[in-house]
Amino acid sequence: MSVKYAKDQPAGFSNRIEKVAVVGASGNVGKHFVQELLKTGKHTVTALTRAGSKSEFPAGVKRVEIDYDDEESLVAALKDQQFFVITLSVRAGPDEHSKLVNAAAKAGIAYVMPNAYGNDLFNESLANEDMVGAKYRQVCEEVENTGVSSYIAMLCGFWYEWSLALGEPWFGFDLKNKKVVFFDDGTTKINTSTWQQCGRALAGLLSLKELPEDKNDKSATVSSWKNKPLYITSFLASQRDMLDSLHRVLGDTDSDWEITHQPSKERWQKGVEDMKKGDRLGFGRAMYTRTFFPNGGGDFENHRTLANDALGIKREDIDVGTKKTLELVESGFNPFGG
Repeated sequence: MSVKYAKDQPAGFSNRIEKVAVVGASGNVGKHFVQELLKTGKHTVTALTRAGSKSEFPAGVKRVEIDYDDEESLVAALKDQQFFVITLSVRAGPDEHSKLVNAAAKAGIAYVMPNAYGNDLFNESLANEDMVGAKYRQVCEEVENTGVSSYIAMLCGFWYEWSLALGEPWFGFDLKNKKVVFFDDGTTKINTSTWQQCGRALAGLLSLKELPEDKNDKSATVSSWKNKPLYITSFLASQRDMLDSLHRVLGDTDSDWEITHQPSKERWQKGVEDMKKGDRLGFGRAMYTRTFFPNGGGDFENHRTLANDALGIKREDIDVGTKKTLELVESGFNPFGG
């Protein structure tokens, strides 16, 4: 497909993204998307929510109720939007994403950020073995295949706060009981991002021009990532780095923790087997452990081009993320409850 330039667009064309719709705008990452977009003062944000939902949104956000079983309501809610961000709960129905993508295409939305946040979907080995990568690739292809919308997939690694707070099956940490299982020797580094960093990345992306002005314009634009991955990160960290960060925040040492080790391939295989038996925690163990395989693709910044600089976002201080994680745990954080 040929490159589009702003100079060739019809009279009245505005070369920026102004109207943004978000599904899951009150969720863990969705609320940060909304907050960071509002901070720019450049966008009108519409939150799509189920009829009867009690979700609350910041001032300035337009609330529109939708019915997933009524395509007309979905299309009407998305009419005139330029960019559509999809974030779905782990409890979302299996066909909800497809319904949203199809409605976006019928509404004529140019760009969709699908619910495919996480690891490098374009590392074939990782995508085929981390339990979700292949599915997320299909989600992106579904958007592209509409022939109307283009996907921009935010590949941010695992969410740091979520993954560290959830317990041993994820990053290997039991924060309340000060226990950690190191995969192998615990020194394999992976890219990971905080929810707020993801919000900053989206705001940075949508603050760029939509299209290059002409063939001589080599600046980053939203269209630079059309049907492509958007790689971003907060930090590159190993389990050892995470434990060291916990020590700095808590003021303790290794002697205060119970540290054990497990071969990553053994742990991954056990997780796969447990998942097949219906054990949900097996899924988490397999997905996360696979990402920590040595040279397994979890460290994507050394093989892909990070968008951090183009989006104007800096790397974060891991200790700040760790402190927020501990606060989450103390608050009784349980995303699977209710």
